[in-house]
Parts: sequence; C-alpha cells; structure tokens
Amino acid sequence: MKRTTLLIAFLLSLNFIQAQESIITTAVPFLLVAADARSAGMGDNGVATSTDAFSQQWNPSKYTFATDQQGFAVSYTPYLTDLVNDISLAQITYYNRYSDKSSFAGSFRYFGLGDIELRQDFDSPALIVSPNEFAFDLSYSLKLSEKFSMAVAGRFINSNLKVATENNDSSSSSSFAVDVAGFFQSEEIAYRDFNGRWRAGFNLQNMGPKMSYDNDDLNNNFLPANMRLGGGFDFILDEYNKIAVNLELSKLMVPTPQSSDLNGDGTITSEEERQNSDNYRSIGWFSGMLHSFTDAPGGFSEELKEVTYSLGSEYVYQDSFSFRAGYFYESPDKGAREFFSLGAGFKYTSLKIDVSYLFSASKVQNPLENTLRFSLTFNFGNKYENY
Repeated sequence: MKRTTLLIAFLLSLNFIQAQESIITTAVPFLLVAADARSAGMGDNGVATSTDAFSQQWNPSKYTFATDQQGFAVSYTPYLTDLVNDISLAQITYYNRYSDKSSFAGSFRYFGLGDIELRQDFDSPALIVSPNEFAFDLSYSLKLSEKFSMAVAGRFINSNLKVATENNDSSSSSSFAVDVAGFFQSEEIAYRDFNGRWRAGFNLQNMGPKMSYDNDDLNNNFLPANMRLGGGFDFILDEYNKIAVNLELSKLMVPTPQSSDLNGDGTITSEEERQNSDNYRSIGWFSGMLHSFTDAPGGFSEELKEVTYSLGSEYVYQDSFSFRAGYFYESPDKGAREFFSLGAGFKYTSLKIDVSYLFSASKVQNPLENTLRFSLTFNFGNKYENY
C-alpha cells in the first residue's frame, strides 16, 4: 500500500474541482457546508437571517437577539447519497442568552466518511478504516447597542483522513481558528401598508493556521477562511403573517493558485509545476488572507468571480409554520455550484422541526443533490422581548 492519502477523490468532489488552476481548494471544506435545514432551505443563507439555534455556524452575534433564553438543536445531513449510504454530516448546538446583552454558545460538528475497505491485493486481509473530521467551537456575543451586537468564536478542528500503513502511522491533523462577527437588527418600523424590520450581518470565519498531514511545511493546506456579508428585510404583514427576504455574499479569504507557466513561454514543465506548488504552499495563512482580495491572475474581474451569492426567502405563519426557498450561484470558473432549494418548518410549543431539499442547476454534480436535510430544535427558559 502506498503512503498515504487524503482521500483525494472525495475531497475533489466536495470542492467541485474542475481542471482550471484558479479554483481555490482548502482543508476541511465540511466547515462551509450548511448543517441546518433552515439555512439550507434558503440557499445556504444565514449570516443576516433572524436568530435561531443554529446561528453558531453563520453568525453567533445573532444570539443576543434571541427571544428564547436557551436552545438546543441537532441536525443530520446525508452526503453523496447517489453513491454511498454511510457518509454524513451531523451537528449539535447549544446557546444560552444568560442576560439581556450577553450570550454564549457551543457546537460540535462531525463529518463521517463511513467505513472504507483497503487491501494490498485481492488475497490480502482487508483493513477497515473510518476517516472522519470534526470541529468543536465556543462563542461569546455582546450587545453593543439596542440594535447592534458583535461576537467572537474559537474553534478546534481535527481531520483524521490519513490511512495507516506498514511504513507510517495514521495520526490526524489539527488546527484552531477564530471567527469575528457582527449583526444589526432594527426596531419594527411602520410603513404605509405593513410593518418592517431591517437586518444586516457579517462574519469573518475560520481564520487560523494551515493544516499539515505529514508534518511538512510544504505539504499543508489552508483552512477555509471565509468572509460572509448579508442583509435582509422582514415584511410584517399582520400579527400572523411575515415574509423575510435575504441576500448573502461570500468569498474565501484564501490565496488564488497562480499559473504554473512561470517563465511565460507558453509551456509548463514538471519543474515549473513543482516550483509553483511550493510557492503556493509557502504562503503564510495570515498574509494569504490579506492578499486573497488582490491576487487573482485575471485581476478584479476574476476576484468578482470568487464571490458567491445566495438569495433566500421565508414565509412564516403565526410563528408555527414556515415555507422557504433559495437560490445559490458560484461562477463556472470557480467551482460551478448552482442550485435551488426548498424548505419547510413546523413548530409546536418549544419543539421545531425543519427540512430542506436541494435541486442542482449546474452541470457539475452536487453531493447534496436529491438529499433531504433534517434539523430539530428545542427552545426553553425565559422569554425576551426585544422591542
């Protein structure tokens, strides 16, 4: 058996990689997958939506606007269901708004790749491995005014994708990251035919050192540092009916790979490819974040292609039933993800159930296509009145 392996085929499918050199890939991309069915039903939109228990992934500063003091939530997302039945993403989240201005939250996310059978040859005994990745994070948020809050989060990340052989161990790779987030939510405003509420949010997430699977500085991978910006508006039609619309933009704060034609002669040699790879991997994680906004080979027009956007809407009736729809777009030159999504939510007393479904609109197969996602939320404790 060869020395190992980061399950390249799986990571390629997870990142929707095509042949272009300029597509950005990272370690632990599962951190960017929408784990909860509510945000998934709105086209992976969550940085500026109204507060829910899963705000930890999207924008933890929203917790200071929660109307329930505490919440506990679990979610389950099957993955690559057209190929296998044992790859999935699961998450557990808990938050506590322990005062009018402060809250804390924690979550645990686990990405299991199922059991993989490895053999030296047909007659050799099978080696069963179960690659997995997980992340554990804690956040603290504080209201700086009646309408604006900020939060910081710390995250421990572990990736156990390396397969043991006779010549090496299967030690996992780990790193840590931080998030910095903010959220604005206006008071309810009376318009001519309805009331309304504005929302806006940002989150700079997964900022931290690169991950190395072989203790080699030139064999490392950037974390999926990501900038999310979003806004939304609630049309409050009456005491029973509300419609929310949301727009979110997202960009990886990771360096763009450069062309391997280092001398510009139109021919790429193996030595140029190796040198270009070494140059890329030698970039520090912090400097890489700073230069990620200006380093695209195609200039500003290519930088714009690295921005994804999603549109989401949610209709809520009597705070008991919700119907959602969303659209997500990524440039064909940068990954080609494009999909529509639908979702619904049902609330009974303190219990809430959410489901979502994804329809791919891209020629590149989406690993979540034809997949139902489920979330379960239980809110309890005192009630807060924000307005």
